[in-house]
Amino acid sequence: MAINKRDYYEVLGVSRSVTDQDLKSAYRRLAHQHHPDKNQGDPHSEDKFKEAAEAYAVLSDPEQRQRYDRFGHAGVSSAASAAWGAPGFGGIEDILGDLFGFGDVFGGGRAGARRSGAQRGADLRYDLEITLEQAAVGMTAQLRIPKLESCETCSGSGSAPGTQPEACRTCEGAGQVRFQQGFFSVSRTCSTCRGTGQVITSPCEACRGAGRLEGEKSIEVKIPAGVETGSRLRLQQEGESGAYGGPPGDLYVVIHVAEHEEFERQGNNLYASVPVTFAQAALGAEINVKTLNDEHPLKVPAGTQTGTVFRVRGQGMPVLGGRGRGDLFVSVSVVTPRTLTREQRKLLEQLAKIETTDLEDKKLVDKVRDIFG
Repeated sequence: MAINKRDYYEVLGVSRSVTDQDLKSAYRRLAHQHHPDKNQGDPHSEDKFKEAAEAYAVLSDPEQRQRYDRFGHAGVSSAASAAWGAPGFGGIEDILGDLFGFGDVFGGGRAGARRSGAQRGADLRYDLEITLEQAAVGMTAQLRIPKLESCETCSGSGSAPGTQPEACRTCEGAGQVRFQQGFFSVSRTCSTCRGTGQVITSPCEACRGAGRLEGEKSIEVKIPAGVETGSRLRLQQEGESGAYGGPPGDLYVVIHVAEHEEFERQGNNLYASVPVTFAQAALGAEINVKTLNDEHPLKVPAGTQTGTVFRVRGQGMPVLGGRGRGDLFVSVSVVTPRTLTREQRKLLEQLAKIETTDLEDKKLVDKVRDIFG
């Protein structure tokens, strides 16, 4: 029979120099592809699955692999015929447990297979919107969180006071039931106790056996300076209470910073636009620009054009969890007045004449330069 068997390396589709990790990956792929639970009623897939398991059981054990490399199937015939008891079988069971979520896939009864009725509570998410000013200085928020709380009457057990849950008779408290499929047995979650391994025979009247009740809790949360949209704060054990005495989940507070009317945020930097008059842009001036906390003086040099950007250091957002602050970038916009007083119009008309003369003189100079250039 050993002569008719396919080469183990060929079965797993690997070379004879394959590493342990690649060998394991190859077996995982084949086990997932040919698992009988995914190919019910297909004996060919079951044979493929068994063949891959036998090959991996031998090749994953260094001593068996060395003998197989020297003597072929004849060198490991006893180990191959009892592949499920071979040293590599523990690895097979772990791999299949990872792939299909079976705890005790082949009914081996590993320690810790019995499941406790206690279950961890669900994590909760709370979306909190704050202003840009609040994000810049930090704050303390009072949140009211609706969630499932442990029942005080039964202390979360779900059983009436003075009683205890009983072991499930269907699975005998294991939380799983086994059934035979092909050459091995498969474990499934018990439908009677839903995997808890326990059945409540005398439910608590307050929570009707659930062990938890709808409630609301007030929680104080400190928001650090520098948070931005998408920042998450994790509050351990502030989620929903666990079922049947299990530990509570966590609460995640997700920050949303509202858009600001005057400032745009990019990382730790802020961007804003400030208007200046034509005279200020032409002659130069010192103006005050608004920051998140106050005002800051800014020198506008003579001849400044619309769109010029100035950098005000240290007037941006604080660095979250660190030191320093970002910068404020101010874009200048020269404002054209919509209405003019008589005096303004007279002055601008005089300026226009001067500018026209300057342009004509410039054109004359350019013509002369073209002639003698």
